[in-house]
Amino acid sequence: MSRGLLLVGATVASFPGNGGIAWERLSWVLGFRKLGYDVLWVDQLGRGQCVHPAGVEADGYANCLNVPWFESIVERFGLAGSAALIGDDGESLSGLSFEHVLTAGAEAELLVNPGGDLRHSELKRRARRSVYIDVDPGFTQLWLSSGRPVRRVERHDVHFTIGENIGTPASDLPPSGIEWRHTRQPVVLDDWPFAGAEADAEPRFTTVGRWRGTGPHGPLDDIGQRFSSKGDELLGVLDIPARTGLDFEIALDTRGDEEPRALLESHGWRVVDPVSVAGDPHSFRCYVQASWAEFSVAKGAYVETRSGWFSERTARYLASGRPALVQDTGFSRTLPVGEGLLAFRTLDEAVEGAARIAADYERHRRTARRIAEECFDSDKLLTRLLEDAM
Repeated sequence: MSRGLLLVGATVASFPGNGGIAWERLSWVLGFRKLGYDVLWVDQLGRGQCVHPAGVEADGYANCLNVPWFESIVERFGLAGSAALIGDDGESLSGLSFEHVLTAGAEAELLVNPGGDLRHSELKRRARRSVYIDVDPGFTQLWLSSGRPVRRVERHDVHFTIGENIGTPASDLPPSGIEWRHTRQPVVLDDWPFAGAEADAEPRFTTVGRWRGTGPHGPLDDIGQRFSSKGDELLGVLDIPARTGLDFEIALDTRGDEEPRALLESHGWRVVDPVSVAGDPHSFRCYVQASWAEFSVAKGAYVETRSGWFSERTARYLASGRPALVQDTGFSRTLPVGEGLLAFRTLDEAVEGAARIAADYERHRRTARRIAEECFDSDKLLTRLLEDAM
């Protein structure tokens, strides 16, 4: 028996060929379904995000990569009949009609909007109660504090952030008049089982990421804020392969710029194509679970603001029983670190952390899974979120 109807806005169609983002967005949908709710997933695609197969941005939706990608995800996760892709003006692009979505939106107990991906004002207006989930802490608060309108955040009754330090003395980020409640990125643990140690016998740290990138609201340069990119943060740990004697691999999106690849390879890194190894949900999960551990840096906006941001990708490494050695954004204040999950601020700390994982891998990988079960289990996180939001 259903516990009620929830409307979840999450964009997957905007990121064709990105298996990691598909897992991130759909975990909210899948997690609420696992709790026994009927869930209507609404993906909204902006017209400027539409891309033709030739790779040229198009004015219009015909022959877009985004629509078949959305439909492949719907089929992969068994969401036919409970998913809709709409355009920026509310036109129906795939799945359920927008008229059906509007009716359901008025009947649903709650509209849950991770990242504010669902922007349609009429749909948000009809919702009985709406919840915004800030998944880019730092970017969100700084844009709000600039005084400029942030359409993603508008018209919500309750506001959560995965930046667990926001609103505490641990971070200087301005709350901007919003009462921020705290949550984490959920992982449906049944979809991410503990993987055997035999999956990869060779010590190989991996990660998936982009050399350059911005928050969802646009470059912070526009409001007088400048932070380092993920690529800039990687420059500070270039020598870790040589310092540790271990293998480090990154599935890196460089947007056609070969210079970062050459730089990393010259320092002993292996660089692979993220679309080839992690371009759909199945291959992304296989890549994570065939890894030995994760090593990753974070965007400067997360690090410098001490927001407490924590990657949903890293949570999936942990769930798979893969230890994670990741740059501290302030999450060490709220998550258990030191075993299974190790935080670093400097290259020396990263080198030490890699050595600790290598010295007792079995203990670290079992602790990694335990942290996922205690801190990222969708059942626990989403139950708590609903209790707090209602």
